[in-house]
Amino acid sequence: MLRKLYDWVFELARSKHATPALAAVSFAESSFFPIPPDVMLAPMILARPDRAYFYAGVCTLASVLGAILGYAIGYFLTDVGMMILSWLGKADTFEASKALFQQHGAWVILIKGLTPIPFKLITIASGIFQFNFALFVALCAVTRGGRFFLEAWILKTWGPAVLAMVEKRLALWTFIGIAVLVAAFFAVKLL
Repeated sequence: MLRKLYDWVFELARSKHATPALAAVSFAESSFFPIPPDVMLAPMILARPDRAYFYAGVCTLASVLGAILGYAIGYFLTDVGMMILSWLGKADTFEASKALFQQHGAWVILIKGLTPIPFKLITIASGIFQFNFALFVALCAVTRGGRFFLEAWILKTWGPAVLAMVEKRLALWTFIGIAVLVAAFFAVKLL
């Protein structure tokens, strides 16, 4: 079963619809969607290392555009933004987050944009707290571009060797991947 899923992901990564799907997921993840674009970006780069930086660029641009939507949700539709934050389990930390944004807003955007923490938390909160919009867009471009281009460089440089290792022990690496995701989920809940 794992092999079929693995093959399906790589087949999708090579399809003509892969780039628009990557853009859509990246856009949506920055504003309301729970799945990070890395789950598409990584297989696409591994399937086509020659297009690694193109894919990172698509991911960055779509993510920044989605961040603008997330900001607009927080700014113009505060109740909807609070509902999304509540759904993500972060509405109860509103006052602490507000104080953090007032003191270190730029650093919050830069640091959290590089992590696996859902970026929509930052984009919606930035709108709710009325963070400077032009600075917000610039910081999103820097942090998301840094994340996706670093991922592209790592996968282009070491991806083929790692891919061969993963293919030999697919079940073990799947277990490790799930363990990392579970740990990241609990780390996000604690933040």
